Amino acid sequence: MYLIYDQQSTRILSREGKRYYQQAAYKTMAAAQAALTRMQKKYLKNNVDAAGGPLYTAAIAEADYYSKNIEKFVTRKNMMSGKEYTESVNTPSYMSPASEAYWSM
Repeated sequence: MYLIYDQQSTRILSREGKRYYQQAAYKTMAAAQAALTRMQKKYLKNNVDAAGGPLYTAAIAEADYYSKNIEKFVTRKNMMSGKEYTESVNTPSYMSPASEAYWSM
């Protein structure tokens, strides 16, 4: 499996599904490269700045390599207990004890 991620923040880039955005995992490198090209075309359609966009700020990596070597972690504070903990930058807010959405479910 291959992932497309932002090189600066290491967040996995999402692709637009029929109803919502979903994390993108691709079976082959070619599929990931094609998806990155589609992301760039969509970016160019909505923005004037041709020098920017996902093609220049994103990279592709194998899922195992990404999780072991690339993915960044952040320190956050648990909203209820006040204790600090570490979580992935890719943790959705509704799954993070640092957010109100997590505790209101």
